Amino acid sequence: MGRKSLKETRRQEIIKVFYKVAKKEGLENTSIAKIAKVMDINPSLIIHYFQTKEELTYALIDYILDKYLLIYKVSRDSDVALPEALVAIIDNLFSKKWNNLFDDGLFYSCYALAFRDKKVKLMYKALTDSLRERLTLLIQRCKQEKVLRVADPRRTADLIFALIDGAYFYLSLAANKEEFNLKIAEYKEEAFRLLGISDPVLFMQR
Repeated sequence: MGRKSLKETRRQEIIKVFYKVAKKEGLENTSIAKIAKVMDINPSLIIHYFQTKEELTYALIDYILDKYLLIYKVSRDSDVALPEALVAIIDNLFSKKWNNLFDDGLFYSCYALAFRDKKVKLMYKALTDSLRERLTLLIQRCKQEKVLRVADPRRTADLIFALIDGAYFYLSLAANKEEFNLKIAEYKEEAFRLLGISDPVLFMQR
């Protein structure tokens, strides 16, 4: 048991350093040798845990994608009322908190691999399906408790994520922080409109 725990800890250390190096130098310019140099270890030690850079890249993508799921942490708190949980998640999705979970440049470099690597494509597909499903279930619960009147929770969740995906790609090119904040607030308002929520503060008091 101890060995397995130590192995997983070491793997996570390597992945985190890979993330930092790739964030600085770019995914394509990051090698096992560079990671080893930063960690001040022999490259053979990294190869002991990850036989190829491809295997290490898959682990990196898993690490990045896992960060997305943190956005739903609030919905798992049994003390949080459904309206409050839904508003908190929408706020998180359309905020720098969501945007800061990962580096944009590294995220899109990894995402580009999905167009030529079937495994990466399936990894991203599984994540996006999971995110939409979690939001769908929360909307459905709100509908069942009669705090929302959404005709189709699944379609609504899908439209909200289509809005999110487009927003962050577009806003990654924003000229400044003010432009980003203005636009993301507009998109969040549209997400609430899709949910039939005109005033989030009043909605949370239901």
